[in-house]
Amino acid sequence: MRILLAILLNALALAAAAFLIPGIYVDGAETGTGSTILAFLFVGAVFGLVNVVIKPIIALLSLPITCLTLGLFAVVINAGMLMLTAWLTSWVPVHFVVEDFFFSAVLGSIVVSLVSALLNRFILRPLEN
Repeated sequence: MRILLAILLNALALAAAAFLIPGIYVDGAETGTGSTILAFLFVGAVFGLVNVVIKPIIALLSLPITCLTLGLFAVVINAGMLMLTAWLTSWVPVHFVVEDFFFSAVLGSIVVSLVSALLNRFILRPLEN
């Protein structure tokens, strides 16, 4: 149940980034609302898998530069995870598209981080208590 909720929260955060940032969108999904929701759920699952498997390794390897920049390099790491998710979904019929790194991916990572933090605060914390 917790995994499904995490996928849903990732999908909502990615949908918010796609809504707010013009260079981020889902391609290959049909125009219906249900297919768009399913596409974002699939991309949310891939993004969650990338964050669980690859992000800790990258964060550990880049720890010196993250400390040197007082944590600002974490935004670059998150943008890289968005770009990796976009690359991984290029092999399936539903494509998560991030057009460029320095505008779309960086701003998208900020939006995803903020939305995820808000959703985790107001949805997951009340469930734990």
